[in-house]
Amino acid sequence: MSIESAINSLRTGYIMTDKSGKIQYMNNKGAGLLQVDKNKIITKSIFSLIPAMNKNILSDKDHFFYDVYYSNRKFFFNYSPLYSEKKNELIGGSFLFNEEQYYEVFLKELDAYKNLNSDLKAIFDISYDVIYVSDENGTTLRVSSACKKLWGKAKEELIGKNVYELEKSGIYKPSVTRLVLERKETVSLIQETQTGRRLMVVGTPIKDENGEITRVVNASRDITAVDRLQTELNETKQLMEGYKKELEYLRSKASKNNDIVYQSIEMERVISLAQKVANVDSTVLILGETGVGKEVIANYIHCSSERSDKPFITINCGAIPKDLLESELFGYEKGAFTGAAKQKRGLLELANNGTLFLDEIGEMPLTLQIKLLRFLQEQKFTRIGGIEQINVNIRIITATNRELFEEVKKGTFREDLYYRLNVIPIKIPPLRDRKDDILSLIHHFLHVFNEKYARSKTFSNGVIEILQQYDWPGNVRELQNIIERIVVLAENDVIDKADLDAFLIPVGHRHSKDVVVNNIIPLKKCIKATEDQLLKLAKQKYKTATKIAEVLEVNQSTISRKLKRLNG
Repeated sequence: MSIESAINSLRTGYIMTDKSGKIQYMNNKGAGLLQVDKNKIITKSIFSLIPAMNKNILSDKDHFFYDVYYSNRKFFFNYSPLYSEKKNELIGGSFLFNEEQYYEVFLKELDAYKNLNSDLKAIFDISYDVIYVSDENGTTLRVSSACKKLWGKAKEELIGKNVYELEKSGIYKPSVTRLVLERKETVSLIQETQTGRRLMVVGTPIKDENGEITRVVNASRDITAVDRLQTELNETKQLMEGYKKELEYLRSKASKNNDIVYQSIEMERVISLAQKVANVDSTVLILGETGVGKEVIANYIHCSSERSDKPFITINCGAIPKDLLESELFGYEKGAFTGAAKQKRGLLELANNGTLFLDEIGEMPLTLQIKLLRFLQEQKFTRIGGIEQINVNIRIITATNRELFEEVKKGTFREDLYYRLNVIPIKIPPLRDRKDDILSLIHHFLHVFNEKYARSKTFSNGVIEILQQYDWPGNVRELQNIIERIVVLAENDVIDKADLDAFLIPVGHRHSKDVVVNNIIPLKKCIKATEDQLLKLAKQKYKTATKIAEVLEVNQSTISRKLKRLNG
């Protein structure tokens, strides 16, 4: 509620004059009591309006209460002189009045007015916001006591000073009152003070009936702490954003690793190398036996690269008839051959901006190897039966379980293509050479297939020991297939050794004397390699040299000597 609204709500008349008696303000009640239009009597002399009024009253510096007759009615007037706050000189008079019959009410209203004035003053002084009142010339009339904290000046030092002068001296800048007077409208801005504070200030013009500004009221709030907190919040947000990105990266990395279950140092080296080559486009050749997870590593490289949101296309060169492999890779135009009823896009086009994984690359026929080499050199090709050159941007990853260099020697694989593909070779060791991964893989596949088939199978310790000792000629694929077979077909929830024989026949015969030879090597080298493997297997199963000697049916001294040589 504004002071004007409060005064107009009084049930008593109110007149304010300057020191000569010219009326500066009259409230609605006063205009009603005197039966005048208050807008027409502004600047009119109170003595001409009320002839019975004592003309010497304004020279009196005391407060007093007296009666006056107006239009044959008796009024009681309470007079109060108005002084300037700085010079303590008389600048006008204030009159509260009412008719005689309302005298009792008048006194009560006077008390209410005094109380309201006290309340407004208290609110003015204790307000969290600093209230700053200036006249139409920018002279400071009133300011709440909080100004000392914000501007470093007591209110006594500001009252009577012009805002233009205060702004020029650097007490505050810019002056909101100045801007309100210039623009003749409400102004809101951030103000800086000589004490180093930042204030949010809203300046509001108070206008008379003619639209002229008579007062400017500013409300200022200290936002220094808010600014500091905002800065800290922004810094924290930036820090949190950094943490968020790092967390997303780690989650992404973890997600990409979810399909790769390993514990061994050997596989750690493979993953580390895959990470290094992920964000470059060098051609990668993945080597390893059937079932070791070559496609899994290829997919990991793709998902870790900047192409991760683009296609990952895979094709097994040994699973497609040789006469169809070319059309699968390069596509064909309509009518290129019998049966080509419409155009077909090849896998090279489908993999554009992504990765093409060529598994079992050693099975690719020589004629197609030439065309693939040309594509690798130029990154463009033509469809079968077409003449248009098609440009693509893809990364090539290949894989094989063959010794490609031996195939080069035989003439079944082009030497120039071999060197083109073998830029970064990644060799995945067979499962028998990374026994540390077997237990993790067992638990992983057991969990996967228990969930898939709604089972609750578990392995006894004896079964897990057998599975860990098995050589896994089919590698991870064989392990996965056997675990799935056990989960689906086993009658009991706990799988023991007796149950295992029905699913893993080779394990039951793991002491067989049969030896599988895959390559031709010197006999002495073969004997030594076989002996070393046998000693490693026995050492893993039996804790003492005595027991190993007993099982292998040789002297303990022989075993001790060979183990010492094996350990280096």
